Amino acid sequence: MDRTERRIVAFTAGSHGLVHTYELSIPILLTVWIAEFSTTAATVGAVVTVGYGLFGAGALPSGVLVDRFGSKPVILACLLGMGVSFLLVGAAPSLPVLALALAVWGITARVYHPAGLALLSTAVDRRGAALGYHGIGGNLGIAFGPLAAVLLLIAFDWRVVAGLLTIPAFVVAAYGSTVDVDAALVGTPATDGGTDDETAANGDISLAGFLGDTRTLMTVGFGLVLVFVTFSGLYYRAFLTFLPDLLGDTLGGLVDLRLVEAGPYADQFDPARYLYVAVLMVGVPGQYLGGRIADRIPPERGLVYVMSVLATLALLFVPARGAVWSFLAVSALLGVALFTVQPLSQATVAAYSPSGTRGLSFGYTYLAIFGVGSLGAGLAGAVLTAAGIRELFVVLAGIAGLGALAALGVGTFGDAAS
Repeated sequence: MDRTERRIVAFTAGSHGLVHTYELSIPILLTVWIAEFSTTAATVGAVVTVGYGLFGAGALPSGVLVDRFGSKPVILACLLGMGVSFLLVGAAPSLPVLALALAVWGITARVYHPAGLALLSTAVDRRGAALGYHGIGGNLGIAFGPLAAVLLLIAFDWRVVAGLLTIPAFVVAAYGSTVDVDAALVGTPATDGGTDDETAANGDISLAGFLGDTRTLMTVGFGLVLVFVTFSGLYYRAFLTFLPDLLGDTLGGLVDLRLVEAGPYADQFDPARYLYVAVLMVGVPGQYLGGRIADRIPPERGLVYVMSVLATLALLFVPARGAVWSFLAVSALLGVALFTVQPLSQATVAAYSPSGTRGLSFGYTYLAIFGVGSLGAGLAGAVLTAAGIRELFVVLAGIAGLGALAALGVGTFGDAAS
C-alpha cells in the first residue's frame, strides 16, 4: 500500500472500532441508567432498543446514501453524529431525552459499514489486506470498548464517562478530514457507469434510481453471496450471544481472576468475561489471516474452507469441554475462524458487485447479517431451552455447512463483477 492507502485504512479501521466501542458501551451504561432515572430494566431496555433498532435497520438506505454522496462525507457525518449523540447522552435530564440521544446514535452509526467497506473496496489495491486491518479495528473496539467504559465508571460519574467517550470520535473525524480519498480513487475502473467516490455521488436518491441499481446488482452471483452472508450472520449471532454463559458454565470455579476487588462493577470481571474478551481478541489474527487469504486465492473459495473449519469446530466444542486445555484450545480456534470469515466475506461482496453500486451492495449485505442474522440469537435460545448445548452446536455445524455450500455456489454459478 502507498501512503494514501494506508491513511484510508487507518481512518476506516479507527472509525470501525469506534462504532463498536459505542455499541457495546451502551449495555455497561444501562445498569447505571436504571438507578439514575429511578426506573425499571424493562423501561431502559425499551429506550436502548430504539438506538439498536435504528442501527440494525438502516444498512440498506445507508448504502444508497453512500452511492449518491460518496463514502468519506458519510463516514465523517457518522463520526460527528456519534460524538454529538454521546454528548447528548451525558447531558440527558430524562429518559425521553436519553431515548432521543440513542436514536441519534443509531441513525448516524448505521451508515458506517456500507460507507467504510465501499471506500476500502474501491480505493485500496490490496483489498484483502485492507479489509483485514479494518476488521482488526472493529475487534479492538468490540473487546476494549466495554472494558474502557467499566474502568472509567470506577473513577468518574457516568455523565463524565459519556463525555470522555466522545473525544475519540472527534479526533478520528479530524484525522479523516485530512485524508485525500480522491488521490486513491484516481484511475479506479468504472463498472456499469460507476467510477469513484465522487463520480458515483450524483445526489439521485429517487425510488426509480434505487430500483435500477438493485436490478443491476442482483445477479445470480450476488444473490448467492447474500445467501452466504445470511448463514454467516446466523452462525455469528447464535455463537456469540450465549457464549459468556457457556464459558461460565464450563469454567465454573476453576479460575479466580479479579481486576476489581470491590465496587458496583466488580462483577463485570469474572473468568468467563476474561475468556469472552480473549475469544474476541484472537479474532484480530483471524481478521489478518482472512485478509491475507483474500489476496492470494478467490475469496469465495477461502470461505468454503473456513466455513468447513467452523462446522468441524462446532462439532468438537462439546467434547472439548471435558478438559480445560482442550476447551480453551477449541474456543480460541473458533474465535480465529469466526473472524477470518469477515474480510473474506467482504472481499467476496466487492468482487460480485459493480463499483457504482458498492455502497448498496454492502447495504444489502449488512441488512442480511444484522437483520436476518439477528435471528440467530433467538434460534440459539430456543435450542438451548428445548434441548441443550450439544444440540446447539450440531445446529451451528449445520449452518456452517450450508454456508460452505452457498460459498461454493458463488464460485460455481456466479460471474465476478470486479
